[in-house]
Amino acid sequence: MIFLRKLAAVSVLLVSVFGCNQPENTTADLNYTEKLQTAEAFIDAFYSFDSSRLRSFLTFAEESAASITYYQGWAEGGNYEIVNRRSCEVKSADIISCSITVADDPMLALGIDFKVTDTFEITFENGEIISVETSSDDLQVYYDAAEWVRKELPELVEEPCQGFFDGGPTPADCARAMAEGYRRFAASDDFPSSMRTRE
Repeated sequence: MIFLRKLAAVSVLLVSVFGCNQPENTTADLNYTEKLQTAEAFIDAFYSFDSSRLRSFLTFAEESAASITYYQGWAEGGNYEIVNRRSCEVKSADIISCSITVADDPMLALGIDFKVTDTFEITFENGEIISVETSSDDLQVYYDAAEWVRKELPELVEEPCQGFFDGGPTPADCARAMAEGYRRFAASDDFPSSMRTRE
């Protein structure tokens, strides 16, 4: 009987010790799950090209709102088509990273078969999105093309590209104008010869 009482006491102690940690781990897991779900819903909203739907996720991310909503309009005007949507991943306790590979008109206008991957880093605080930053793996020629268009064809992009990635009113028109400029760049003598043979 003494042995059984001791065994029961040990069992209670083990349940007490290991049980104490369980709620904390479960809470952490739930927090990550909720953040991942919110991040995936944000990506859904971005590529829905519904600006009001996107803004609903940016209520507490005021500093990011202008650039992200502009980027959505640019993506719509550039006919962004998802080629590979990876699942969002936990980057740190408060940051979820989502990488999306797309085909788009500006790159196609250069005649280069390259699919760009955009990465959204979404920062949370108290369960709310407070910041969204983007990066991409665009080729250098893409940036060279944009610079060439602004220098050689200012009349093409000056008006539609006002407030470029900073809350401008016509991001879709800007993307279309830039794509046209990129086509002209690809047909010009300034286009890198090495890119002409790129597969």
